[in-house]
Amino acid sequence: MGTLTEEIFSRRLDRPVRAGEIVVAPVDYAMAHDVTGPLAIEAFRHLDVPLWDPERVILVFDHILPANTIAAAGLHKLVRDFAAEYGVTHVFQEGICHQLMVEKGFIRPGGIVVGADSHSTTYGALGCFAAGFGSTDIAVTFATGRTWFRVPETIRINLRGSLPPGIFPKDLALKVIRMLGAEGANYLAVEWGGEAVEAMSVDERLTLANLTVDFGGKAGLCEPDEHTRAYLGEAEVFDLHPVTPVYRSLIEVDAETLEP
Repeated sequence: MGTLTEEIFSRRLDRPVRAGEIVVAPVDYAMAHDVTGPLAIEAFRHLDVPLWDPERVILVFDHILPANTIAAAGLHKLVRDFAAEYGVTHVFQEGICHQLMVEKGFIRPGGIVVGADSHSTTYGALGCFAAGFGSTDIAVTFATGRTWFRVPETIRINLRGSLPPGIFPKDLALKVIRMLGAEGANYLAVEWGGEAVEAMSVDERLTLANLTVDFGGKAGLCEPDEHTRAYLGEAEVFDLHPVTPVYRSLIEVDAETLEP
């Protein structure tokens, strides 16, 4: 019983989990890209241990592609050599890492995913707890398949009504950032809900989850529903919603008052 975040961790650890607890939890996938990946790989090599699971490590070339300097090309080679050495097959260079994580099927409701990029919060649009981590923490996850979390408290943002014509999810996110400030959700989970969010497509929800980190959020989540099922397939989505949650704060936003 609890917020979406508490529900996800409780299911994963098979016991009740509450905000404020420090837990060590297994993750589904760990992602790094061409800027953060080399740092994670260097730290991993210092551990001198086997790779946890090459099928659950995702490497994406997207920040410096194509390589624009000899140094960048060297970093690309470092990542490709690591993938070849350890049998990592999920290596991509065809789009933005966060979009690929969703479109390639690595994200599922109730999952826990970490990425070496702050905007890894994006995956929460599908009801997954997803957070950005530093490269050293990602290296430990590469080695163990687990990482530590201080389970965050949650802000609930309810968007009432319908978005007016010409108003988009980014307008909503920027409104919330203006209301709360750039550090208004520091190390807090943010649940996005209400009538307007329920009407949004998965693509639109990805925008909200992505921008959660831009006011400090540890994770941004939307409840899985019929839109999630249509996107992922019925078999991939189970019942996941807050159960008698206790929120750090509840914020109501009138959609019809939003401006570009």
